[in-house]
Amino acid sequence: MKEKSIELLNKAIADEMYAVHQYMYFHFHCDDQGYDLLAGLFKRTAIEEMIHVEKLAERILFLKGEVEMAVADKVKKIHDVKEMLEKAAKMEEESARDYNIWANECSANADSASKKIFEDLVADEERHFDQYDTELENMSKFGDRYLALQSIERSKSLSAGMPAG
Repeated sequence: MKEKSIELLNKAIADEMYAVHQYMYFHFHCDDQGYDLLAGLFKRTAIEEMIHVEKLAERILFLKGEVEMAVADKVKKIHDVKEMLEKAAKMEEESARDYNIWANECSANADSASKKIFEDLVADEERHFDQYDTELENMSKFGDRYLALQSIERSKSLSAGMPAG
């Protein structure tokens, strides 16, 4: 029974590691384009995903399993901000769906501690989805002006002698 939990926890690590890599890639490109708000959002989310990896790994080790540090997929080379946000929202939505299913599987195997970890992850992934969805709504509402405002804010900060980011 604990083998199934270890398998699911390792699948989650692969998903979370992929998210870390993808979001840091998005962070670098948003930062390079002067979109500080979005760069910061991707960076903060990547850090939260790293914390998820740590929680999952701690549980695997408690169950006397081996932590697999695989990555679920290769980073997608997306430079368009709207596409980045759409990809991120889709990733979060899929993770929340999977973690709900996996929480139920852990419950069926009488592993309530792993079930709780997955339930907590669902709440975080849903919050991340909401953040990306809100940014997509802002882009839809305000169009290119939304991104231009972020770029202008960075320019004003730089010209005032303040560091970027």
